[in-house]
Amino acid sequence: AEPKKLPKKPDDARAVTAWMCENFFDIRTFGAVMSTEVNCGQVRGPVQLTFARSVEPVVPAEVSITRMAVTNEKDLEKERTMGRKFIVPYGLYRMEGFVSVPLAEKSGFADDDLALLWEALSNMFEHDRSAARGKMGARKLFIFKHEKRMGNAPAQKLFDMVHCRRTSEGPARGFADYAVTLEGTCPEGISVEERL
Repeated sequence: AEPKKLPKKPDDARAVTAWMCENFFDIRTFGAVMSTEVNCGQVRGPVQLTFARSVEPVVPAEVSITRMAVTNEKDLEKERTMGRKFIVPYGLYRMEGFVSVPLAEKSGFADDDLALLWEALSNMFEHDRSAARGKMGARKLFIFKHEKRMGNAPAQKLFDMVHCRRTSEGPARGFADYAVTLEGTCPEGISVEERL
């Protein structure tokens, strides 16, 4: 058998794809095109996240950095190296996400996976600190729950209920410079959970 092809029998091909979904959270959550050495098919992920966009324009600042450690003999007399790094003093970014029940049923994405996703989104930067993003973190999470399998309202109608307004003058320097609120009444059949 050619390693680049899915098995010829449809049941065997589905079994290979199902095995990947059962064993890998990222595949059953976000999907994958698995056409590497052993072709395992394609999975459309039930969870999709948009690119995050800043609520206001961000203005990068340039800072100087100095390395004091000598890394080779020719730099023994120099003792240090200067460099530059760009930072964003503060930026508040917004992104939206979607969970499709029909696609979840196909990939095997279940309630336990959804709970793990909410936990991951809440804590995603806790163990990924660096000088450039030392205080980055998730600040607000609104979860809209639909009663109907296919949804009770269009996503954009729900996202339009989330508002972010400035509470201070001048450049924003922290989350306290914003008020992030849910405004309006949820359509019938929809409940909302607020985290963070």
